[in-house]
Amino acid sequence: MVQLRILEILEEQGHTKYWLYKRMDMLSYRNFSNIINNETSSIRFETLDKLSRILEVPVGNLFKQAKEKED
Repeated sequence: MVQLRILEILEEQGHTKYWLYKRMDMLSYRNFSNIINNETSSIRFETLDKLSRILEVPVGNLFKQAKEKED
């Protein structure tokens, strides 16, 4: 499963979720929280581009591949 590693990047850079939220200029904190906590099934390219620019990392660095949970 592909996941966003935004929280890891924020920690590496010494930033907080609030710092990123203010720069993302999103109306809903709930949507923002769902994105950074990997609780969403889709994300817009526009949002990925904005995250990449704000965090100053290539888009590909926003992702990691996690192991699937076995039932």
